[in-house]
Amino acid sequence: MPAEIKRSVSIAGHRTSISLERPFWDALKEIACSEDVSVNELVRRIDEGRDNEGNLSGAVRVYVLAHFKNKASCAV
Repeated sequence: MPAEIKRSVSIAGHRTSISLERPFWDALKEIACSEDVSVNELVRRIDEGRDNEGNLSGAVRVYVLAHFKNKASCAV
């Protein structure tokens, strides 16, 4: 599996870092672009919608997976 890349994002006025593999960063950027928001804003929304179990990196991975699963099921 590719190495994780750590990047800082700003959520609710404070900086935090997220470690994701490059394919997840690329997918996150693609989703943000399609929704016409910044990656920071998309991560803020993901953070706001999660149940505080697990970490933010995991929540982002689950969000990306769910996004593309939903997109694939709509295409059938």
